[in-house]
This record gives sequence, C-alpha cells and structure tokens, in this order.
Amino acid sequence: MSDSAIAFDSGRVVVRSEPWLARIVIIGLTMLFLTVFVVLPLIIVFAQAFAHGVGAYLAALAEPEALSAIKLTLAVAAISVGLNLVFGLIAAWAIAKFEFPGKTLLITLIDLPFSVSPVISGLVFVLLFGAQGYFGAWLQNRNIQILFAVPGIALATTFVTFPFVSRALIPLMQEQGTLEEEAALSLGASGLQTFFRVTLPNIKWGVLYGVLLCNARAMGEFGAVSVVSGHIRGETNTMPLLVEILYNEYQFVAAFAVASLLALLALITLIAKTLLERHLDEGRQARDN
Repeated sequence: MSDSAIAFDSGRVVVRSEPWLARIVIIGLTMLFLTVFVVLPLIIVFAQAFAHGVGAYLAALAEPEALSAIKLTLAVAAISVGLNLVFGLIAAWAIAKFEFPGKTLLITLIDLPFSVSPVISGLVFVLLFGAQGYFGAWLQNRNIQILFAVPGIALATTFVTFPFVSRALIPLMQEQGTLEEEAALSLGASGLQTFFRVTLPNIKWGVLYGVLLCNARAMGEFGAVSVVSGHIRGETNTMPLLVEILYNEYQFVAAFAVASLLALLALITLIAKTLLERHLDEGRQARDN
C-alpha cells in the first residue's frame, strides 16, 4: 500500500503524502511538547495547591487578601469586557461594512496592543495620570484617583484586551457581506432593527468567541496591571499579582491555590473556545452549502 492516501473528512478531501514514520514522529513531538509545556505545569499547579489537603486549599482561598483579589479580578474583567464588547462591535461594523479614509490606520491601531509590551502600556497610563503626568495635577486638584485604584487597573486591562472582540468579528462580518442588511433596509427596517434582527444573530457566535478570549486575557493580565496597581494589599492586587506576592513570601500553598483558580479558568476557556469554534465552522459550512 502506498504511503499516499486520500481520505474524506466531512465532505472535504484530505491528502496524506507523508510516510507513516514521519507522521508518527511529528505527532509524537507535538504531544511531547504539549505534555512538557502545558500538561505538566497544570498538574504541578493543582498538585501543589492540594499538597496540604482540601482544608488548607479552601482556607487559603478564604483569606481576605485572596477574596479581595478574586473580586477585583472579576470586576475589572467585567468592566474591560463590557467596554471592549461595545468598541469591538462598533469597530467591526465600521471596518466590515463601510469604506472610509483611514480604514487601514484604524485596523493598525486595533492591532497595536498585540505589538506593544503590556508593561509599556501601563507606563503610558502612568505618564498620563501619574502625579507628574499630563493630567496628574488636574486630577489631584479634584481628588480623582486613577492610578493605584480600580479605574487605572480597568483602563490598563481594557487597553491590552481591546483587539480581541473586534478581531474576532471583522473577518466574520466581512465574509457575510452586506446583502442581508441591504435587503432589510430596503424593506423599511431601521438601522437599529437591522442590527438587532439581522446582523447580531448572524455574528452571535463570533461575539461570544471574542468575549471569551477578551475575558481570559483580562483575568490573566499581569504586566500592565502591575505598573498601575501600586500593589496595595487587599485593595489593588488582582489574582496574578497576588500569586507573585504569595510565592515571594514562601506561602506556596496559598500561591498555588490562587494560581489553580486561574488555571481552572483557562481550562474552562479552552473548552468553551473549542465549542464556539465548532459552531463557527458549522456556520461557515452552512453558508458555503
């Protein structure tokens, strides 16, 4: 039997021309890499978290500092996801549905947080809202606290996460085109009616996909938040920051307990991401057929 083979996978023709030994080596190296760099670290995190039993694990999570970090992380994630959802929908709508001067520049700016270090992003907000920053004196005169408080953390997190929703929606909306919206408008539907009854149902899985990725990044953000938070214990430490503090203080059980929550969120995100990608693939196949 020849090493070349043709298989049919969900109506698609897949050509396999690699020798069986090469396929085994490639798959084996891939599984080895994933095991060493993904599976083993996760196992170690959960093993260390429960090293002293379930009671010590729950007690570590019940500490006031841990509870404060969990609440702050969830609150900041909710703020940043909400803002980025609105921005992502507007940006994707503008880029996918209209032609206008500066469109390429807008796409480039959306991708900016992918190329800028999160630490630099945090420093930008320090230069803007710090005591010696451009708006520092104005804010101090009005007793408005941005840095070393929730607003600064939310701003920094929003900045590093704002590409995710728009980047998930732009290719999807470009692929769908404008025919359905034009038909709805020609039948007398208003702009809002067209959006909520035609556009939004067609992109709902893409919206959920972008929100999922945005939320995952928001909860795990470290660099930008570390710069603007001030590391005030019990007030401005998010879960990633608290993990670092506890580990440096040799509170390993508490550090790995909080880290295990982040790892669990990552696993949930991975499962949800896989399900959403399946829905998106099914939607594309339905449109193609």
